[in-house]
Amino acid sequence: MDYTIERGRALEPHLEAIARLRIEIFREWPYLYAGSVEYERDYLAAYVDCPQSAVVLAWDGDDLVGASTSLPLAAADADFRAPFARNGLDPERYFYLAESVLRRPYRGQGAGHRFFDVREAAARESGYGHATFCAVIRPDDHPARPAGYRPLDDFWCKRGYEPAEGLVCHYHWPDLGEDEETWKPLQFWWRSL
Repeated sequence: MDYTIERGRALEPHLEAIARLRIEIFREWPYLYAGSVEYERDYLAAYVDCPQSAVVLAWDGDDLVGASTSLPLAAADADFRAPFARNGLDPERYFYLAESVLRRPYRGQGAGHRFFDVREAAARESGYGHATFCAVIRPDDHPARPAGYRPLDDFWCKRGYEPAEGLVCHYHWPDLGEDEETWKPLQFWWRSL
């Protein structure tokens, strides 16, 4: 795999490919996301509009097989900033390591570490001392939970992240098989850089 890093407006030529990849991967557990290219393009506009954004793209030849997004938390959607403000934490102090998606055949080959390394470096270069991200919370007995599913908690802990006590946001998307968006809880994780 080869990797490129795109920032701000340089991301525009890749938006449709990133949107399609996100829709493909987020259909999987635990997201169960039934998205659209239009919705994704709107969501990704924040990364295009922010010069401090850093998006890592993983390529197999000309095929985009992975993407990992990040930007200052203060530039992220208000729903992601809200739990910080509610808890007296200044969103301006945090770099948000938003989402990572990677096609299944490429998993377990180091891309996850590469995604974190590059985004953490971008955070430090932009003067941030704290990184954060959030993960969707689904009940253990959810009917769509695959047998043998292992969450990424151990991977995140090995990278120095821990759940941020009391920092849970709610974000909306339509689940597979649903027409309406519903609100989902997401637990923030964080670490000092």
